[in-house]
Amino acid sequence: QLQASGGGLAQAGGSQRLSCAASGSIFSINDMGWYRQAPGKQREPVADITNGGRTNYADSVKGRFTISRDNAKNTVYLQMNSLRPEDTDVYYCYAKILSGIEWRTYWGQGTLVTVSS
Repeated sequence: QLQASGGGLAQAGGSQRLSCAASGSIFSINDMGWYRQAPGKQREPVADITNGGRTNYADSVKGRFTISRDNAKNTVYLQMNSLRPEDTDVYYCYAKILSGIEWRTYWGQGTLVTVSS
């Protein structure tokens, strides 16, 4: 249902852009967003965006990351600037999707972002 792309290796201070596209039987999508998880740690929220465009960010990424979405393409993006080594994580996208008669939260497969100092 969700296919993430982007990620890879970046230098500290550099930028990367993640994308995540929803597909399948979709009547509507509500919130979309990104979490990240380091080995041995809990998954933590990074940013989210409503279908109306309202956004929220974790304090650690405010001013550096920008979340956006293209509702026509059922896609959410995460533009990451001024990357730091501590941003190294596996990033997971999610979307709350109405498919059929119920809302469900779907997750992407995760994409690794590695920031070298």
